[in-house]
Amino acid sequence: MNSNTLSMVLFAAVLSSCSTAVEKGIEGKIKREAITVTTKVPGRVAELRISEGDRVKRGDTLAVLDIPEVDAKIAQAQGAVRSASAQYEMAERGATANQLKQLQAKHDALKEQYEFARKSFSRVEAMFADSLISPQSYDEAMAKFQGARAQYDAVVAELAEAKSGVRIENKLMALGQQERASGALREAEVASDERYIVAPADMTIETISLHVGELATPGYSIFNGYLPNTTWFRFTLPESQVGRVRPGQQIQVFIPYLDETIEAKVAAVKQLAKYADVSTAYPDYQLEEAVYEVKVRPVAPSETETLLNNATVILSY
Repeated sequence: MNSNTLSMVLFAAVLSSCSTAVEKGIEGKIKREAITVTTKVPGRVAELRISEGDRVKRGDTLAVLDIPEVDAKIAQAQGAVRSASAQYEMAERGATANQLKQLQAKHDALKEQYEFARKSFSRVEAMFADSLISPQSYDEAMAKFQGARAQYDAVVAELAEAKSGVRIENKLMALGQQERASGALREAEVASDERYIVAPADMTIETISLHVGELATPGYSIFNGYLPNTTWFRFTLPESQVGRVRPGQQIQVFIPYLDETIEAKVAAVKQLAKYADVSTAYPDYQLEEAVYEVKVRPVAPSETETLLNNATVILSY
């Protein structure tokens, strides 16, 4: 076979493949909006309450995690709250009646000592003026008198403070400690609530990544599923054919595995990058052409809920 004959055979094969692609139409895929459920705190899966294929409502419990560390943090936080609350209550109430009695007795005793030291020093001072005692004895008497006066002044201030109440700074400090402990407790309780993995929206469970006893780390995807009434059809068209569709255009989508046709509407047309996924299985466009994604939504979304995800569909203009 010469080169001219070989070229004609190859050209005929290309024409045959192109005509087959045209006869088969533009193929696409059934798509749905996916949703993933992850964890916020680490824990082992203690219980799975749903199975693959189940339809769940928003707020339904999907799984329960075992998080013993959180229980320990809650116990610690509860103890800190009780301690801080007692400190704040003590600061708010001030000295008790028994404390005031003790301070009053101490005040009276030191007052007597001060009066005795004052009288003794007066006598020593008079004797020193008459040169009847040495300067050493005078200095010792003065030191005792000054010490007794300092102790008396201190207990007078202490008693006055106890009667007037705790300083506002001490109250604010105790209040801050109480609020800090309460915040730590709330944080631990929130973490404890995260043991229950709940559905963030109505969804159909497609896959379950973990089983009972396996460890779930923060951010790990445990459940994958699809949102209801979000079925759409994805087609890819080359630049030479994309002009045949426009947003809002009514079209028909044929589903081969059901042998059914569904009324649909073009929702959006956007260009794909060169590395993006192309749905069609046929080389029906030139390499230099831009490729566009055509997003088509069914007119009646409820009628497409049972369609198989990623099944092949054919676009009819």
